[in-house]
Parts: sequence; C-alpha cells; structure tokens
Amino acid sequence: MAVPQSKTSPSRRGMRRAHDHLESKSLSVCANCGATKRPHHICPQCGHYKGRAVLDKSGAE
Repeated sequence: MAVPQSKTSPSRRGMRRAHDHLESKSLSVCANCGATKRPHHICPQCGHYKGRAVLDKSGAE
C-alpha cells in the first residue's frame, strides 16, 4: 500500500490546487436583440440563433 514519506504542507497542497478554481462564464452579444448570452447558445430573450428564429418568443402563451 502506498504511504507518503512525509506530511504534505498546506503551502504545497495549495500550490497543487492552484488551478482548481472556477472560471467566469464567457458572454457574447445577441446580433438580433443585443442581449448578453452564452456563445453558441440560443438567445434566452428573443429565441434567435445564428440570425434565425429557433424558439417562438412572441409572448403568446
């Protein structure tokens, strides 16, 4: 069974975990309505993707 030779210090443990943080989501601007949206996703405000209407967001529910 593998047993560590010595205790890992908090500094060394922290340096190992230095890249485990969360990154902020990237945002782009919708070409149709100008709202912010995730890249390569349907716009949640107007329902357009790549210049065409994918979802009907006319408000008739």
